[in-house]
Amino acid sequence: MFTSSHFGDIAHVIQLAIAPVFLLTAIATIINVLIARLARAVDRRRVLEEHLPEFAEAKHRQGVRELGMLNRRVTLVIWAAGLAVLSALFICVLIGIAFVGAVVGIDLSKVVALLFIAAVVALTLCLIVFLREISIAAVSARQTVTPQSLERRNPTAEAK
Repeated sequence: MFTSSHFGDIAHVIQLAIAPVFLLTAIATIINVLIARLARAVDRRRVLEEHLPEFAEAKHRQGVRELGMLNRRVTLVIWAAGLAVLSALFICVLIGIAFVGAVVGIDLSKVVALLFIAAVVALTLCLIVFLREISIAAVSARQTVTPQSLERRNPTAEAK
């Protein structure tokens, strides 16, 4: 069934699959960071929505603006995570097709190359969207509203 040349081809494919596996590890780390940022933004949104009715008019407007930024951040993180997952899926399919090509003896190098390009494009778009989310987070960090009930519990807020 398998000749020695097939084993050589499969061994070569395993060697070539190591680089995409490292890329999968990097993408998994990015997804982990994105999900942590999503959780923080959602938690902040929940706290802000809970305390928004307590705010005076000026603080209320500022809180509504911050909610808008949080919603934008959540949307961007979801898009970035989706693109990262898409990139990882392309890599998984790439690895599978590379092995199928080696076992069957078909030249699928163009398909593998296209999948790699698609994975890199998806990852690049993910990082661009992530950069946008980070920039919005940096701006919103300077414009956050502290609910009065939190101010009472936060000793640093009382010192200000």
